[in-house]
Amino acid sequence: MSAPASASAPKRRGPTMTRAEIHAFLSRLREIDPEPTTELEYATPFELLIAVILSAQATDVGVNKATRRLYPLANTPQAILDLGEDALKRHISTIGLFNAKARNVIAACRILVEQHGGEVPRDRAALEALPGVGRKTANVVLNTVFGEPAIAVDTHIFRVSNRTGLAPGKDVRAVEDRLMRVIPDEFLLGAHHWLILHGRYTCKARKPDCPKCVVRDLCRFKDKTVGSA
Repeated sequence: MSAPASASAPKRRGPTMTRAEIHAFLSRLREIDPEPTTELEYATPFELLIAVILSAQATDVGVNKATRRLYPLANTPQAILDLGEDALKRHISTIGLFNAKARNVIAACRILVEQHGGEVPRDRAALEALPGVGRKTANVVLNTVFGEPAIAVDTHIFRVSNRTGLAPGKDVRAVEDRLMRVIPDEFLLGAHHWLILHGRYTCKARKPDCPKCVVRDLCRFKDKTVGSA
């Protein structure tokens, strides 16, 4: 992929990106990753749901290590109920807050079995009614599994949106609502993953890798790191 030339970038106007800049920003992220997806490992909607519940205040790498042990033994709601909470805790004990997460997973599995026939619901309200599932987790499932235009604003997306001027907001819901307004329809399905990955590997919290950033000329961040691109 050729590096973007600042001369060809849309002209800046103020602290937030213009519509043309947003299109250019997302086009470049799409160019380097045409089919983005989560880094959590899963084979079924249920496996993803559980992985996302476990990922709160934990890394995807750590969650994947735990689910690689868990899923060969139990990867359905009923199988996890049969496994039991104590055994579940042992399998996820390397993940932070594993005691509370185990309780939530068991409670969520019971609801899935009793109210949804063991299937992950596609309805937001039903998802958010599951223990351990908030709006962010529901958005991940709706977007990644069901192809819904939803954006789960985590710390990476919150930082990228505010730092770059893509969609500034004082809290995660304000950023989510603004992203849903300003992102063109053609990018809505992939935006969630592009922004997370950009924040995780390029627009990092302590030392963003600005010299190698493909959207650096569009970014409003005043304290860009220096170096040769």
